[in-house]
Amino acid sequence: MSRLPVIVGFGGYNAAGRSSFHHGFRRMVIESLPAAERQQTLAGLAVLMKLVKVENDNYLDADDQPLSLDDIESRFGQQILDGTLVRRIEKRYLDVDAAHWQKNLTITGEAGKPFSFITLNKQLPEPLPSDWAVEALNDTDVMVTVYDGCDIKVDSYRALAVKSAGQLPSGLEPGELYASRFHPRGLQLTIVAATDALRSVGIDWQTIADAVEPDEVAVFASSAMSQLDENSFGGLMQSRLKGSRVSAKQLALGLNSMPADFINAYILGSVGTTGAITGACASFLYNLQKGSDMITSGRARVVLVGNGEAPITQECIEGYGAMGALATEEGLRQVGGQDEVDFRRASRPFSHNCGFTLAESGQFFVLMDDELAMQLGADIHGAVPDVFINADGFKKSISAPGPGNYLTMAKAVYAAMQIVGPEAVQQRSFVHAHGSSTPANRTTESEILDRVADAFGINHWPVAAAKAYVGHSLASASADQLVATLGSFRYQIIPGIKTIDAVADDVHQQHLQISTTDVDRHSKPLEVAFINSKGFGGNNASALVLAPSVVERMLAKRYGEEAFAEYSARREQTRAKAAAYDARALLGQLDIIYNFGQGMIDEQGIEISDAHISIPGFSKKLTFRKDERFKDMLD
Repeated sequence: MSRLPVIVGFGGYNAAGRSSFHHGFRRMVIESLPAAERQQTLAGLAVLMKLVKVENDNYLDADDQPLSLDDIESRFGQQILDGTLVRRIEKRYLDVDAAHWQKNLTITGEAGKPFSFITLNKQLPEPLPSDWAVEALNDTDVMVTVYDGCDIKVDSYRALAVKSAGQLPSGLEPGELYASRFHPRGLQLTIVAATDALRSVGIDWQTIADAVEPDEVAVFASSAMSQLDENSFGGLMQSRLKGSRVSAKQLALGLNSMPADFINAYILGSVGTTGAITGACASFLYNLQKGSDMITSGRARVVLVGNGEAPITQECIEGYGAMGALATEEGLRQVGGQDEVDFRRASRPFSHNCGFTLAESGQFFVLMDDELAMQLGADIHGAVPDVFINADGFKKSISAPGPGNYLTMAKAVYAAMQIVGPEAVQQRSFVHAHGSSTPANRTTESEILDRVADAFGINHWPVAAAKAYVGHSLASASADQLVATLGSFRYQIIPGIKTIDAVADDVHQQHLQISTTDVDRHSKPLEVAFINSKGFGGNNASALVLAPSVVERMLAKRYGEEAFAEYSARREQTRAKAAAYDARALLGQLDIIYNFGQGMIDEQGIEISDAHISIPGFSKKLTFRKDERFKDMLD
């Protein structure tokens, strides 16, 4: 009997705001929300964006005047909407109209004659060029005479072709929420996002840790691009070229395993399994598969899985831009057919488009096995029974799409039918597509989905694409999709692709339903979702996600109605505690977890026997498990 990996908590931050309790999802479908929920989400964003402040649990404006929810919406509503989702890149990242670079300049004297200049002795290059003559002027200055000319680099500025990205809400700086000394932005996102996910569970982490053995906890997290800002690999690579020194932290903090490492070392204090799996744009699903497999196999009972990615840097923009992968200002002008470019509609899945839109995001999910969730009274937001991964075989272009995604999607749909039956998949499922907003993706992915739908008898298969709202966050992209999927289960709304006017003519949609408006599913509630992801290099992954309504039926069947009723009673306390965190978070009290140098384990206190290991600070012992896997092969 396999254990079912259930989602008991989730959280993070992206261009839509805070993910826990579906606030990011609410921002996506804000036009379809009742007034109370719309205003609550707007108020939470206003606090994150520093548009309003909170004192004694009351909202105040800059002049310390009290604000009601109506006041916040009427005064700041449009500014909040404009400062979220995909939009023109803000100057806190870089000035896209005047991006810094260096121009090469060749200097010679008039008519080939020598020329001279004065500089500091300590600034002379080593070794001196052979045609330079140096004369000391004083203790510090020298006169240099150049006979044959020289090449120099001078600061210059130019406009970038790409000017849009999915950025955190304007004013929200994750590094300001905790003591983030020299942390790269991707790791800042990891700390605040993982905290949000853990707080959303409604059960103290220590209570969870005390319920399992030390090695029954696992963390899987990564960043596809590593960390590339000045505090990490970016600074490491640039320092000598800029005439400065490499720091002791830049290399270590740049590693793509650091999101997992930071969670173990500074949030959980975990000694369990850890890993940082990378599969380009499918990286989250790669980590999710590992987490799901660890739970179904019984090797872990609690898993924290996610990604932190912060690629809005000049280098990433120019790198992906050189590949022709990103939506440029000129490309958007041609797609829109207007001189004025609407950068808020830069990400255009399944429509006339010209490239994807980079984004930053940190998203995390807390998984438990079904038995532990029942025992602790954890709230359940869905389940992930399977994630399928397949490569593309031989390739010509390493970045081109390929056949592997046919395998992952078909296997995911077949697996779903084994669990919930064909009718549920055919009538009550939907797809959260990769939807990267490139011309190639709109045709290749739509053909895959259309052919899979045909093979399994699915008609009018709803297709959503979160990247229309939050952009493409690379490693975190499919995590953004999963967050939005859980929102659809909760509110029974499939977000329309509202950045487009119509689906492109070359999109395959004989069996698909791609809507430009939000789709209400209360009359036919969603029970199953498929998260699809396609990454450079042939990294294809598709996840099967079950709605909480399905999971509850499964739990009642496995444990009986009486045990399920007892679990439901325990769950009420969990929900109340989780709601209390949400209420605090809406007021800006995010309670970031960052345990720097706290609770360190005294290795001398570790006790080892032939049956178990006792570790200081852990209530349960790590018990060695009998291994009978190869018993038939041994004497």
